[in-house]
Amino acid sequence: MKKEHSSRWRKLDNAAQAFPAATGKKDTRVFRFYCQLKEDIQADLLQKALEETMEHYPVFSMVLRKGLFWFYLEQRDLPAKVEEEKRPPCSEIYVPDHKTLLFQVSYYKTRINFEVFHALTDGTGAMLFLKELVSNYLILRHPEETFSKVSEDMLTETDFEEDSFSQYYTGKKSEKEKSRPAYQIKGEYLEQEKMEITEILLSAEAVHKCAKAHGVSVTAYLAAALVYAVYEEIPKSRLKKPVSLMVPANLRNFFPSASMTNFWSWIEIACDLGPEASFEDALQITGAAMQKEALKQEISTRMNDLVRIERNPVLRAVPLEIKNLALMAGTTLGGRSITTVYSNIGRIQMPPEYETYIERFGFFTSTDKVQMCSCSYGDSMVLGITSKIADSNIERNLMHLLQKEGIVCEQEENDFPGQKEQPHGTAKLGLKIFSFTCIAAVVLCWMMNFLATPQMWWAGYATAGVFCAWLLIRVGYQKRKNPLKNSMWQLIFIMIGAILWDYATGWIGWSVDFAIPLAVLLNGATMQILARAYKMEVSEYLFYLMQSGAAGIVPAILWLTGTVRITWPSVICVGLSVLYLIGLFFFRGKDFMREMQKKFRV
Repeated sequence: MKKEHSSRWRKLDNAAQAFPAATGKKDTRVFRFYCQLKEDIQADLLQKALEETMEHYPVFSMVLRKGLFWFYLEQRDLPAKVEEEKRPPCSEIYVPDHKTLLFQVSYYKTRINFEVFHALTDGTGAMLFLKELVSNYLILRHPEETFSKVSEDMLTETDFEEDSFSQYYTGKKSEKEKSRPAYQIKGEYLEQEKMEITEILLSAEAVHKCAKAHGVSVTAYLAAALVYAVYEEIPKSRLKKPVSLMVPANLRNFFPSASMTNFWSWIEIACDLGPEASFEDALQITGAAMQKEALKQEISTRMNDLVRIERNPVLRAVPLEIKNLALMAGTTLGGRSITTVYSNIGRIQMPPEYETYIERFGFFTSTDKVQMCSCSYGDSMVLGITSKIADSNIERNLMHLLQKEGIVCEQEENDFPGQKEQPHGTAKLGLKIFSFTCIAAVVLCWMMNFLATPQMWWAGYATAGVFCAWLLIRVGYQKRKNPLKNSMWQLIFIMIGAILWDYATGWIGWSVDFAIPLAVLLNGATMQILARAYKMEVSEYLFYLMQSGAAGIVPAILWLTGTVRITWPSVICVGLSVLYLIGLFFFRGKDFMREMQKKFRV
């Protein structure tokens, strides 16, 4: 066990609540910002630059943890390590029960990649982090140059962690418009984490001129282009549903905030386009929706609605696992009103002296449908389109449309080494082999039972035994990232399994007299050993030790209700469990109360 000071923690931002529940193989909720330099990356200098950046932004030294009612972020002294790019872009970063940082810095040739799980920060926070990282790297790489700072020194960690949603929540209610079902893009969807990535290079000045000529913003212009690219793929007979676009909006543009956490909302633009619709029709719809006053009104309304839901006293008291089910259902249902997503970070600015070394910035994200992201640096604009659809018709349509508008488009050739390597699923393959072996054993038992001893139904007991073994191994595999949680789950299944076996074999009482008290005591000892062996921090093991001690209530209930016949094992178990909890409170009192506050925060 590690002896350490109490770690900082904070609740998950309002806009990030759904990400842990909705993340999975099909959509990792990870996005990538990258900076393409004009020279190859030196890994050792990038590592030093990352360490300096982490000193400026300690808010990123967080792991995601579960309370009984909410997720929360907890600061950890974990090293942030630079790696050469080997995994596919936007690969899974957040793994439940695996205490790792929620971002990854990698490099490949001249490219610095910053990938982050969306629950940690939004696009603006990630952009500021990457700018600081690139600045620190170039300062180390070229000590002969004089580089200006890109970050503001006057800001504190409290500023970076500000809960801007709560600060700007007004409580104002408004009439809620019902979302309409939107057209869903058809086609063959790629499996699991696979996705198509298309990057299109444009002149930022050319795009700006075209948008200005149409009397709309750059965001409205490119949003309309994406909508029309999708529209061109829809058969005329299926135009009954709108092409609905979700556009994330940076709330810092409307409410002053230095927060590096998630502070964004979104608008939904439903485009009803008839059989003879033109690009101009799409532009009129997106342009009107993105007028600044209309935009501020809609995102303010949405922000208030979401914070109001979070503050609802009844919903706050709902256990996290039930909340997760509701969030997953809400994400799925909400997706029906969205056809595609467009996120524009806008212009990334660096001091002039950096231009000698920086080629461009780029941005794209994981998705479960089709999503376009964009950013620009100097005159270089990059559209990053990610898609779960196997074909690239929408991307083709978009390029043709922009070229007709007089914008020169260049499709960047994909150069992601991780996409070329097939992931190794050794552990999953082993579990599949074990599961198949268990099924085969059950089938063989029943075959032998019918053929050799049809008068005895022993195969049923064999099946139950195999199922118990499979369940313990399965739970062990599922919770392998967190050995203490694994131990608690194993204790629960052992107690339930012992009672069921005792009942099935005529109820002698061995389960309540001996098995359960012994299992509780062994679990407590096992957790102490595991906490020391894995050199865990106090915040990692204390709550599980509390659970282990509280498990002593089970023998106490069985003893007090008269279920137990041989009482001495239960008496010993209950007594030691009480002492265990009292000891934790006496010697870890502050940490004890701190963990209770985090886990039971409503």
